[in-house]
Formats: sequence, structure tokens, C-alpha cells
Amino acid sequence: MSSIFIDPQIYTGRPASAEGRLDKEMAVYDLLDKLEIPFTRVDHEVAMTIEDCQGVDQLLGIEICKNLVLCNTQKTKFYLLLMPGDKQFKTKDLSKQIGSSRLSFAPAEYMEKLLNVTPGSATVMALMNDLENQVQLIIDEDVTAQEEFGCHPCINTSSLKMKTADVLQKFLPAVHHEAIFVKL
Repeated sequence: MSSIFIDPQIYTGRPASAEGRLDKEMAVYDLLDKLEIPFTRVDHEVAMTIEDCQGVDQLLGIEICKNLVLCNTQKTKFYLLLMPGDKQFKTKDLSKQIGSSRLSFAPAEYMEKLLNVTPGSATVMALMNDLENQVQLIIDEDVTAQEEFGCHPCINTSSLKMKTADVLQKFLPAVHHEAIFVKL
């Protein structure tokens, strides 16, 4: 097993205690509980990249999504792209489908301001922090084809597994976000 794990234990639901946890992480668990979305969780060392998450994928039996926060050149339009971790991101393929040219990675300060996450912690769960709907969610259709969905709870020291249908049908409506579906 990967050395990323402090304790390679799979837990059902939220941590027993909030001690040592960030408020934004606990807020994710609160919302998932309120929406009655069951999930399993594993805690681990900081996982900044998809490569870091490979052991997590194996332990949870899923493929954690690649989560990219993007923006246009003027930094007036922001996007959260979810795509399979093993797919290569090509800006031109996405730009064509969403009608926005010159996409680039959003600077860290915009990730924090709009989603309350830092680089390496981007996640669909962060849309709960985008109260003004400034970030457009974009999902590669291959992500929706998977029965189960993996993501971080707004911090990259834990990973969650839940039903993809729960994310699409319960979580997104609750946080008032709609996805644009693309094929990359």
C-alpha cells in the first residue's frame, strides 16, 4: 500500500471528532449528512496530485477525479472541471465545447476567494462555498458514467467515495449549481 496513508482504514461517514479538522472539511460532512448522502472516507497525508491519489483510489476502489479550476484570460469567468484522473487535459478541446478561448489555470487567490480551497484541494464539494455562483461546473461525461465518485472534502488530507447519482441529483441542486457536460 502507498506510503501516503497514516492509517489505511476506511471509515463510514464523518470523523468521530472535529479535533484537528478544518471547519470547511466539517462543513462538507454536515451538508452530506443533511442531504442524506452516504459516503466512505479515508484519511491520508497531503495528496496534491492525481499520482498522489493512486493509493487512495486502490483503497476506496474508485478513480478520484482530476479537479481543475480554470479561468479566462480576463479572470472574469471561472470553471471547475471534473475529469477522469488518467485523461490528459487539452485546453483547446474544452474551449471549443464551452465557447471560451484562452483558458488557463486559475491563480490560487481566486480558488481561495471563490471556493475556499487551496491548490491540490479543488473538489466539487467546494461549490458549497460559491454562494454567488461565480464558478461554472464542467463535467466530462466519463465521470458521470462511473457509478461511484471520489473527491476530497475541501482539504487534500481526506478522500471520500459516494454514489455519482447522489452528487448529481442531491448535492448539486442543494448548492444551486448546474453542470455543463462535455466529452474530452
